[in-house]
Amino acid sequence: MLGAFILAFGLYNVHSRCDVTEGGVLGMTLLLHHWFGVSPGISGFILDASCYLVGFRFLGKSFLRFSIVSSCAFSLSYSLLERFPPLLPDLSAMPLAAAIVGGLFVGIGVGIVVRQGGACGGDDALAMTISKVSGLQISRAYLFTDLVVLGLSLSYIAPLRIFYSLITVTISSFLIGRIQNLTLPIRSSKRLGD
Repeated sequence: MLGAFILAFGLYNVHSRCDVTEGGVLGMTLLLHHWFGVSPGISGFILDASCYLVGFRFLGKSFLRFSIVSSCAFSLSYSLLERFPPLLPDLSAMPLAAAIVGGLFVGIGVGIVVRQGGACGGDDALAMTISKVSGLQISRAYLFTDLVVLGLSLSYIAPLRIFYSLITVTISSFLIGRIQNLTLPIRSSKRLGD
């Protein structure tokens, strides 16, 4: 739930205000809307549901349980944040800073959720499935799907905007992989003299 909140916080305070575009499912919904006029509300639901079904097939029931909790926590967090003005300064005039800060929020938030075995959206489920099936590191699976969508998005988005998005997805992919593989020190339960 903490990871879902961090993700929502970053998307609300940075991405939505600074026009930082994404790869994955979100980027694909924007691409389908631009070229075919398909509403992101419809395509997003279909793509997310498809990715969750594939994730369930390869990752199991616990994935689905954690993903339901994460997705609900994300939606509730974003809805709550929308009731208040943004807490971070507007970075629209500084696209590089927005790309970096946005990538940090997405990477940390999604990293926490993925570490627990859940997904906040279809792109998380897809990257986790690709990683499991192919043996590819999770960070590379995220980067692969993001790069494919951003490459297709060059058909209608200016290259400079795609450049900033590449920074965001590179940072977030790296952080997701680092957090997922993070090893925490184990505290010994033995007391001196035992």
